[in-house]
Amino acid sequence: MTNEQLNTALYEKMFAEQETWRTWLLSQPPEEILKHTYEYTVREDIVLSLEYHNLPDAQAKALFRSPSPLADVFKDWEEKETGYMDDIWQTVEERAKKEVQKQEKKREKER
Repeated sequence: MTNEQLNTALYEKMFAEQETWRTWLLSQPPEEILKHTYEYTVREDIVLSLEYHNLPDAQAKALFRSPSPLADVFKDWEEKETGYMDDIWQTVEERAKKEVQKQEKKREKER
């Protein structure tokens, strides 16, 4: 198998895993679905990342051998420290500054 074929096979396996999980999720009551929205979104992003990147042969083969590579990657993701909340806060601050500027300009025009 070529590297592209290996990565395609891994993508297809993880996509199928996500579809199975999605089907299960949609059969749950709304409260349970809400509990899993973060997990669903991150799992979708993991699958999406495989569309844009290829792993080396050994890594693709190793992940492919796992019965649930998507769940494995998600588990590792949950244990990571990321700057996600810092990015969120930075975005809140940036938007607030823009709103202050808009309001100041509006007040100047009204004078």
